[in-house]
Amino acid sequence: MAQDDPVVSAQWLQQHLGQPDIKVLDASWYMPQESRDPWQEYQAAHIPGALFFDIDGIVDRTTDLPHMLPSEEAFAAAVSALGIKNTDKVIVYDGKGFFSAPRVWWMFRVLGHSEVWVLDGGLPQWRASGFNLGNNCPDDIVLKSKAANSAVETAYSGELANGATFQTEFQPQLFWTLEKVKSNVAAQAHQLVDARAKGRFDGVAPEPREGVRSGHIPGTTCLPFPEMFDGAPMLLPANELSKKFEQAGISLDHPIAVTCGSGVTACIVALGLYRIGKHDVPVYDGSWTEWEAQPDSDYPKITSTAS
Repeated sequence: MAQDDPVVSAQWLQQHLGQPDIKVLDASWYMPQESRDPWQEYQAAHIPGALFFDIDGIVDRTTDLPHMLPSEEAFAAAVSALGIKNTDKVIVYDGKGFFSAPRVWWMFRVLGHSEVWVLDGGLPQWRASGFNLGNNCPDDIVLKSKAANSAVETAYSGELANGATFQTEFQPQLFWTLEKVKSNVAAQAHQLVDARAKGRFDGVAPEPREGVRSGHIPGTTCLPFPEMFDGAPMLLPANELSKKFEQAGISLDHPIAVTCGSGVTACIVALGLYRIGKHDVPVYDGSWTEWEAQPDSDYPKITSTAS
């Protein structure tokens, strides 16, 4: 488990599973059109001892944008409810291998917890390694997951949650807002990398969210998130990742920020950049869903004339 690498292997996790300071989170989440229920799938099969982290529950309750970063207070309350301490090492995985787990890895880091890693290859790799799966959910595990979501609601209602045991420390260099992106469109200080599929980026394939046009923020480069891993899926070695960025015309010598549809898959690109030594890459939380909804006159978009 290296501090400068963002992933751990299934073998490593299997050897350390059950240690009191190792906390495993199932952060599975799927696009709406996939019709998959991550909570049901978690209850049917998960890494033994893993807790469920609800990406749509541990969120900012003041916005209509999907799964935005919650306040420090709400995150601390939720993570405390899951029984996670600042001294714990957090390992996050998801049901696809590399999809939503990097988002939770980023959430912990942006809120000051650096002892967090993604399981390389996620649940598919765990299964392929022949390791055991849990299929029973003791009441206390179910209660913890529900308590985490309730703690977020309580934090946003203005009520004082029960004393949080987990302390946060916001890291502004990892978080970009709408206005930060707008100023960068003008200044071009950071290269903005979009993790969505090329068709959505070019404005010729539809966005998965109803009412959202496809297209991209001016000056952005498209590097679809599957380029970060192989078919297993396993995160590519650093030298291969570097080549992917170079081939896309992205200079690793200059600052980079990442975006996507709603702030989830951008974190996969941030994970790849972390492996090659770029540890302070900001994620645009609202991403294209937020940008596209703004007035075109102030927030220009590049969309296909055919869309």
